[in-house]
Amino acid sequence: MNGIGGSTIAEAKRRLGYDEYLTWAAYRRERGSLNVGRRIEQAVGYLSFLTTAVNSKSGSKIDVLDFMPHEPKPTQEQELMDAFKVFGGVK
Repeated sequence: MNGIGGSTIAEAKRRLGYDEYLTWAAYRRERGSLNVGRRIEQAVGYLSFLTTAVNSKSGSKIDVLDFMPHEPKPTQEQELMDAFKVFGGVK
């Protein structure tokens, strides 16, 4: 683990170089959290959402985040910024 495994947080911070930090930051942006529990919750939540959406006879709107209690809900500002990105307005 790049010499970090088993270290205290302070030791890990000292040993982690800037280039390696940028590599991990890019990985997290692309792949998401490194927290295994959170990743499992996301996967199970997504499967629960799909199962409910397929089996739902009602026309009620469900959201995938309803099945992920620890996932942060986007703010209205964040949703607006995401919409601008989709349409190419913000880079």
